[in-house]
Amino acid sequence: MTGGQPARVDPAALIAAARIAAPEVALDAGVTLIPMQALAATAIDSRLPLIVALDHDAAVSSARVAADTTQLPGRSGTGLQLLVRLYGAEHVATSIPDGTRATLSSLAQALGKGSEVTALLIPPLPPLAALASPWAMPWLSARLRAPDGCPWDREQTHGSLAKHLIEEAWELHDAIEALEAAPPERRGEALDALQGELGDVLLQVILHAQLAAEIGAFDLTDVQERLAKKIVRRHPHVFGDAEATTSRDVQRNWESVKAEERASEKAANGSDQSVDTARPRSALEGVSRSLPALAASRELQDRASALGYDWPEMRGLLEKLDEELGELAEALRDAGDPDVLTGRAAKSPATLAAAKEELGDVITVLVNLGRRSGIDAEAALRSANEKFRRRFGDVERRAAARAIDLKSADFAVLDGLWDEAKAAERGEGGAT
Repeated sequence: MTGGQPARVDPAALIAAARIAAPEVALDAGVTLIPMQALAATAIDSRLPLIVALDHDAAVSSARVAADTTQLPGRSGTGLQLLVRLYGAEHVATSIPDGTRATLSSLAQALGKGSEVTALLIPPLPPLAALASPWAMPWLSARLRAPDGCPWDREQTHGSLAKHLIEEAWELHDAIEALEAAPPERRGEALDALQGELGDVLLQVILHAQLAAEIGAFDLTDVQERLAKKIVRRHPHVFGDAEATTSRDVQRNWESVKAEERASEKAANGSDQSVDTARPRSALEGVSRSLPALAASRELQDRASALGYDWPEMRGLLEKLDEELGELAEALRDAGDPDVLTGRAAKSPATLAAAKEELGDVITVLVNLGRRSGIDAEAALRSANEKFRRRFGDVERRAAARAIDLKSADFAVLDGLWDEAKAAERGEGGAT
């Protein structure tokens, strides 16, 4: 700095000065050079050397940014604070041009008013230390799959990994539910658990991308690009000229774009004789048959609703529920009121199948009722399962305290214990 005016920095001269200040840092394989004000808005690969120009007016043509540069989505922290997050507080940086060395945590004072430092050279991190980098997990995945990597990882296929993705997705679901139910004093703990489960799901995506990359099919970059293009395409009200003022409008736009995509796909496959081009592709195609049944029912009904197939009013849906319950009761009577607990069998497999179909209709209407009410049936049933676990556990404890044998006690006793557990849970007291 001279005369209070910002110095103009030539990138080539800055790199040359960095070579002199820290000759041990190899720059020939690549280097990132950006102004300090651009740190928060730049994806930084910490495996490469980083030169941070401290004057945002420096002539760094490839990374010029305004002083009000916005934060890179998904990142928190700016300036030295962000460098500490990415590299660690004890990572040593070199000041340019004087070559002074200092840890990132101690640089704030050295870079204060009147400092002659024009830039910082941040040495790269080795791969196993650069774990905050977005490239860390793809590198780790490739390393695990290498000939001298992990035997378990080398044995995996898309098929063998599928169950793990499902398991991790449900564990993430549990973490989200725990967060929603967490009291204020436990929210930090719940958020930490959510962070971990998100990472576990992301790992599954990265592993599948790595398997595909090994045979030259696609890699993680292709996955990210395809996803981003789809999101842009399906949000014309954000990235295009369409309008959407309600969630319902958004859903209709989404389904309209998906219909166009299906038509384009059909046209692209028109010369393929294996494709049945005479049959139009349904809006319901693509809903996975591996989804839990309640979640699949919700998705199917959402798609149909987006095309206008839905009850005009909730009253009609409630009336439909009463109708389906009546049909279920009638089907059970026709089947002879089968009861596996008492050993009463159905009159025939056909009558039992008819009752099963009616039960499915009732559940479908319940899912629709929840969907229209803003209640996810899958989550509601999971919550009910948890409630049952809690209350039955309380019943077991109360029975044990009174030396009651659950297997031999009559139903009136058991129902009384259940009512006590229910009252206690609701804070209404109850005998203990």
